[in-house]
Amino acid sequence: MSQEKKTIGKILLEQRAISADKLDKALSQHVPGSVPLASRLTEQGLISELDALKALSTQRGVPGIDLNQVLVKLADLDAVPRDVALRNKLFPVLAREDRIFCAMAHPEDRKVLADLEFSTGKRVFAYIALEAVLSRVIHEAYELKEQGELYFIGPGCPDEVLARAGVTRQRPPAKAAPKAPPPKPPPLPPRASASPKVEPPQPMFPKAPDREGRFRPSSAGIPIQNHQVVVDDSMRRHVDEPVSEADFGDVREDISVVADVPRSEPPKKAGTKKILVIDDEAEIRKMLRHVLEGRGFQVVEADRGKLGLQLVKIEAPDLIVLDAMLPEIHGFDIARRIRGSTRYGHVPIIMISAVYRGWRIAEDVKASYGVDAYIEKPFRVADVVAAVEAAFETKRERVDPDRISKEAERLLKEGVEAYKGGQLDKATELLEAGVRVDPLAYRLRFHLGLLYGKRGQVYDAIEQLERALEIQGKHFPSLKNLAILYQQAGFRNKAVEAWERASSAAPDEETKTAIKEHLLSLL
Repeated sequence: MSQEKKTIGKILLEQRAISADKLDKALSQHVPGSVPLASRLTEQGLISELDALKALSTQRGVPGIDLNQVLVKLADLDAVPRDVALRNKLFPVLAREDRIFCAMAHPEDRKVLADLEFSTGKRVFAYIALEAVLSRVIHEAYELKEQGELYFIGPGCPDEVLARAGVTRQRPPAKAAPKAPPPKPPPLPPRASASPKVEPPQPMFPKAPDREGRFRPSSAGIPIQNHQVVVDDSMRRHVDEPVSEADFGDVREDISVVADVPRSEPPKKAGTKKILVIDDEAEIRKMLRHVLEGRGFQVVEADRGKLGLQLVKIEAPDLIVLDAMLPEIHGFDIARRIRGSTRYGHVPIIMISAVYRGWRIAEDVKASYGVDAYIEKPFRVADVVAAVEAAFETKRERVDPDRISKEAERLLKEGVEAYKGGQLDKATELLEAGVRVDPLAYRLRFHLGLLYGKRGQVYDAIEQLERALEIQGKHFPSLKNLAILYQQAGFRNKAVEAWERASSAAPDEETKTAIKEHLLSLL
């Protein structure tokens, strides 16, 4: 089920943001390759920026963000180099340990998003912004950062937002206007106080102004974790749909179930070390299998990141040879998840990559992701074999998988019981502890995701449900609640994709029909 992409002009007419006569006149003056229509109409005062963002959100299927109103901690710009931001027309408005929120002119560009996720090691949430405003803000914010400023304050950022974040606005002294002023340049953002006493704020998106420029609660702005984003009308109609209460607490199934993974490898032989090779290049997998099997190792292969994680769960390898650049889930992310867990943290990882070169990069990767060795492509087979043998010679703490599985099961059941008893903080603590023990137990991820969703932690909930589905891709409750959460966050395309996947996994025809009707209303 898909929707034909409408033009911005048609969407603006449907939203009654502009008359047909004014739109026709603007289109007749359009020069190919010039400023995009939405930005041009706002610059000419024919539509408001709020109307433009709503139209862009409708067309692209992602939320909009008004960069004139944001407060951004400039240290977050470290995640994206200036030249990358300018070249790809993207601006990091908020960076967290595991995710980054970006304003983009082209949020549908999957290659840019994939490259950004790979280079930062973070999940990227992309918002649409007006291109003209985005270009100006990129220049201004990075310039302010080079000048040693702490924050970028959009010229329309409300005082209430600054006060809540503990940031003061410094206004330059007024100057007399010249007799013949030149064309007015875009306004520079006011500078924030650089006092060391000011604690770095939690960046936030304020409420959108009404047509008179006054800041009031608006149905066009959806609050998500102190963020205000502008979304299209179809998403506003569904934003209040709650995460399903009925799905929470079902712990009857094994938390380690993995779906739809071929089991073509023979059982592990006693006394034989099993090596999992995760690489998307068939020739490299073939070569490594031949060499490693010739030295008495048993080899299992995966050609993409998601399958690699599933095989870590199923095959319990003694060592992993891991490519850094993989489809679906990057190797760096896989290494971080494995190394940070009780159950899999002892497994040696040999990382190979053609992307990052040089010994300093190798040392940084080893330190940051806990890999045992980092080998650049093209590599010598002898180097991989030497790294594998060295990793096996290193003494490591023995792990009892059965004991860890029982511990993960205990934490899940106690977390659910705590939730049922109204102890949300305790329930969260127990489930988070369970995920640290076994990050590939999809039931732990699923229940933690629902708990985050009930607490309003939308992005944390999305992250947990996405990871649950990496292990159990046809788990209907995860798919259904993920779709609801994407709706709450304003990501229509993601919500539609999740609902379509939920429809294929629906338990009965009645549920499947209800989902199809919901999709039609959403589209």
